[in-house]
Amino acid sequence: MPHFAVPEAELEFRHVRASGPGGQNVNKVATAVELRFDIGASRTLPAEVKARLRRLGGRRVSVLDVLVIDAGRFRTQEANRRDALARLEELVRAASVRPKKRIATRPTRASKERRMLGKRTRSTVKRTRGPVRGEA
Repeated sequence: MPHFAVPEAELEFRHVRASGPGGQNVNKVATAVELRFDIGASRTLPAEVKARLRRLGGRRVSVLDVLVIDAGRFRTQEANRRDALARLEELVRAASVRPKKRIATRPTRASKERRMLGKRTRSTVKRTRGPVRGEA
């Protein structure tokens, strides 16, 4: 499995004010980090890895083909920067793994029979349910 490293030149960091707890500091210091990675413009990732990265990114990939990772868990800018880089690295690592092709198989005779037996049993249970006649 090849490992792809995204060069720092292809990344863009924006520092914004974090939401949540943090005391007075939260209103003054931009500790949250927004990591932006332009998937389409990347020259280090092969096309198939880019396609899987878009799929894995989900809502985090914009219509401009930019992957945006928001990191604001920590109180320091540097810790949030490391967190954002680690999350990007994990996404790229997951995207670099080619999924195994599924081999179509057919159900065995025994499994078909077990399935039909279960259906018959369930049918019997449902058929015997209902109001009790004769008592009132």
